[in-house]
Amino acid sequence: MSFNILDRIKFFYKKDFSTESYFKKELRQKLSGLQSTLNISIKNHKYFIKALTHSSYLDLHPELKKSNERLEYLGDSVLSLVIGKYLFDKYPFEEEGFLTKSRSLLVNRESLVAAAESIGLQNFILYNQKYLKDTVEGIQSILADALEALIGAIYLDQGIERAEKFIISKIVKPLEEGDSFLVDTNYKGQLLEFTHAHKLSNPSYVVTKEEGPAHNKEFTIQVFVGEELMGTGFGKNKKAAEQQASKIALQKLNSNQ
Repeated sequence: MSFNILDRIKFFYKKDFSTESYFKKELRQKLSGLQSTLNISIKNHKYFIKALTHSSYLDLHPELKKSNERLEYLGDSVLSLVIGKYLFDKYPFEEEGFLTKSRSLLVNRESLVAAAESIGLQNFILYNQKYLKDTVEGIQSILADALEALIGAIYLDQGIERAEKFIISKIVKPLEEGDSFLVDTNYKGQLLEFTHAHKLSNPSYVVTKEEGPAHNKEFTIQVFVGEELMGTGFGKNKKAAEQQASKIALQKLNSNQ
């Protein structure tokens, strides 16, 4: 049987080289790797495909229909419940303020990003690089959101006990060593509390410099209390620069007390 050139091309693409085939192969590989990483036997793959799907990826594969945003909402609730119960049981003599602050430190973006990186979650997420361009801030946001969505998927697929085990081992325990999670690194919030307590003007932040290409920017931010410059911070995003400036301002204000 002879094939003309058009038939050969059609036959070649029918084998397993179509965009759809590669897409399905990519999903299988990512799910297999994720299952191994989590050390679980996935029952419903749809939960985890959804957990890995960032909204930007729908532009490439609209057949997925929905992103991980709903699972992120669920995972956030499960995360809050598990950590709230853990702290409640571990610190029976602490007041509500301590428990609330400790929980917020355990579930902040930095903690979630660190946990996501520890399991290599960035290797499994489905997103459109065209729009996010792999910026540090963009990737960290995707990682934090995807981790919460993953927690939601584990909860639905494996139950609350397995979700609790994942949260404690990957988020709480690494931060609990040396009680590092009790160290409040929200210097911007601390600075605001300090100025209120001492009846000073609210801190104000000014971006004085923005350098570098879009995917690797460096921000310089100054913080003022009233008219006085109290600190200058640098960072890959505005939040990091503000935190550094606030930390310097707190040190300066405390030394003047």
